Amino acid sequence: MPTDILCFGEPLGEFNQTRPGEPGYLFGFGGDVSNCAIAAARSGARVGVIGAVGDDSFGRAFFELWQAEGIDTSYMRLVEGQQTGLYFVTHGADGHEFSYRRAGSAAARVTPDDLPLTAIRTAKVLHVSGISQAISESACDAVFAAIQAARSAGATISYDTNLRLRLWSLDRARAITNAAMRWADIALPGLDDARQLTGRDTPDAIADFYLEAGSKIVALTLGKEGALIATADGRKVIRSIPVAAKDATGAGDCFDGAFLAEWLETRDPYRAGRYACAAAALSTTGYGAVAPLPKRADVLRALAEAGG
Repeated sequence: MPTDILCFGEPLGEFNQTRPGEPGYLFGFGGDVSNCAIAAARSGARVGVIGAVGDDSFGRAFFELWQAEGIDTSYMRLVEGQQTGLYFVTHGADGHEFSYRRAGSAAARVTPDDLPLTAIRTAKVLHVSGISQAISESACDAVFAAIQAARSAGATISYDTNLRLRLWSLDRARAITNAAMRWADIALPGLDDARQLTGRDTPDAIADFYLEAGSKIVALTLGKEGALIATADGRKVIRSIPVAAKDATGAGDCFDGAFLAEWLETRDPYRAGRYACAAAALSTTGYGAVAPLPKRADVLRALAEAGG
């Protein structure tokens, strides 16, 4: 049976500060595309991951996590002698701050020759992100090669810009992500990132930019305000649901996975947007990128309580 969603990107071990100003950290899992994969799996999709992690305690822990979540790891490489990237999250009055230890990671060393082309060509959706391309030149090339392989087989391409200016310059980020977006069927940018990448300010103008570039669906996340869902036939702002938020780490990734899972189920971008907004909101009610990711029953319950 083909994979619904195949996710290609950089897994990262996470150390998240549980109390602002205090030294305690909770170990967990992160990396935008891995987070998306888990969110999609918890929403009922058949999900696989590709790429590489180091054959270290962190990489092996990822394999255990993905397998526990029912995610196919058949084409994820565990590379001896290489390291899995890490990041640390601290919290303060201005929100959360990230510090990374990822240079030379196994994920950054992936090349086009490492790609499992059969898995890519048989997936319904290939999901990648700007971070997948920013971590190294070889990884960037591998993402473009994966996109072309998926397109040649008629798969849907999903792309989240996920801008990280610590990894590359804005000029390079614009050139690469805008080129990738020309091949993307589903564009999943965040508002702040998209303003920098497109040079446009309003959500509608940003949606127009990506639709004009060739995307069939734009799901522009607006933080607490929800998301703008736009197609060639119309657009609608989907409001989020009220929650007692603690940590927004991974909320955008949760939106991506939930959106893709629900879109595959319904083929309705507005229903998918409503579902994804609720899932993303619920993901902020705990600490860490993965632990608070909700399951489908949790999202449906929250929507029912919110009257949605």
